[in-house]
Amino acid sequence: MKNKKILLAEDDNNLGILLRNYLNVKKYETSLCVDGKDALEEFTRVSYDLCILDIMMPEMDGLTLAKEIRKINPGIPIIFLTAKNQKEDVIEGFITGADDYITKPFSMEELLYRIVAILRRVSEPAVHMKEDHYTIGEYSFDTLKQLLSYRNQQVKLTTKESELLELLCRHKNEILERNFALKAIWIDDNYFNARSMDVYITKLRKYLKKDPSVKILNVHGKGYKLLT
Repeated sequence: MKNKKILLAEDDNNLGILLRNYLNVKKYETSLCVDGKDALEEFTRVSYDLCILDIMMPEMDGLTLAKEIRKINPGIPIIFLTAKNQKEDVIEGFITGADDYITKPFSMEELLYRIVAILRRVSEPAVHMKEDHYTIGEYSFDTLKQLLSYRNQQVKLTTKESELLELLCRHKNEILERNFALKAIWIDDNYFNARSMDVYITKLRKYLKKDPSVKILNVHGKGYKLLT
């Protein structure tokens, strides 16, 4: 099987080289860039399977870089690396489109675990998807293409958005248990992942607001319910 390609953007050269060499040993073809601008140029030249982005970088910070990468490939998984651990930075990272977030210092094994978990979810969508298409009020949702359509308008969803909406559709008009969704999509139901899911629920509500008959309700103490 062809090795997965990872784009690593890290301005700490020593850490970057250490991470690149470790991931290469683990059979991931990893390219290292030391600033956001070079990383964006590299991303436009080569097809990558996953990006690992430091948030604080010269030329272009990781959050801005992620936004530019999403314009090119909305579905590519992104992991943020940062020394910051304030809640606001975590939330901003998830709003930008992060699939995961890891604070420095961290162990190589932890990073590897997160990479493996994310790539497994992306490469084996059939594990989570029961149907190829769902009808949500006046919307049509193509789970394979990750497309949400309303009349003549289409929105390309990120992998996380698509997985969460698919789970809601599968439990339409029923309660989707919060912890079940967290473990199914984020693997771990910790605080940061829970806040991430809240962010994605808000984004899905925004996408679905054109049809007033469609609602995603909070069920206090339990989870969410998609009503159509």
